[in-house]
Amino acid sequence: MALVIVLVFFVLLANAEKRILLNDQDVILSQLHALERKVEEVTARNVDLAVKYNALATQTNEMQAKIVKIPTQMSGGIFVRWGRKDCLGNHTELIYSGYAGGSWYDHAGAAAEFVCLPPDPDLTTKYTSSYAFIYGAEYDTYDFEPRAERGNDLPCSVCQSTVGSSVLMIPGKSSCYDGWSLQYHGDLVAGHYTYKSATQYICLDVHYETIPGGQIVHNGKLFYPVKAACGSLTCPPYHNDRYLTCAVCTK
Repeated sequence: MALVIVLVFFVLLANAEKRILLNDQDVILSQLHALERKVEEVTARNVDLAVKYNALATQTNEMQAKIVKIPTQMSGGIFVRWGRKDCLGNHTELIYSGYAGGSWYDHAGAAAEFVCLPPDPDLTTKYTSSYAFIYGAEYDTYDFEPRAERGNDLPCSVCQSTVGSSVLMIPGKSSCYDGWSLQYHGDLVAGHYTYKSATQYICLDVHYETIPGGQIVHNGKLFYPVKAACGSLTCPPYHNDRYLTCAVCTK
């Protein structure tokens, strides 16, 4: 019985001490200070996370801006300016200036297209038998005087638009349709209709030039002004034996 009484006494004493501790202002203040430190730590962590988030957001915005710029830099339309050594106006850059050329005007197996040959070719000697030919292009009619005499060689320039990705050559027009920017205009030219070699229609710049030192008639890739032939071609708006203009446009 005495042992039970002693145990009850100690239990009551312990509960009394707990009540004293809970009512102790020092204990309460200590706990408040501990909570304040925890709040300060959490706040500091939040500030650090906010700084890191802002840095990541800035990097993301910079990367997105670079990604947006890439298509604009890569997608500029490329075209040849026939008869000129430069790329003038309307947000264009010169890739290279060279020599207009193609197949011999009267070869039955000739390639059809005109090409703009670069001034710094990389040549090879590894072939010895079968071959095709490429020649320079010449003004082959006195119709191009006085800007060019018969036999003068034809320059060309390869240009890239810095704002438009689409290129359109419009035969029979000297201006562009709404929404398109004019790069240059001139006269529609192609190979003579009696020659064996097929050609293509190209737009000769209205301010065409010549290559110095190329005055001798060597023939090669030749071209002439193009005129309308009524019949299956609707006239009007076209007119028989009238020559066609052309325009090169970008968008």
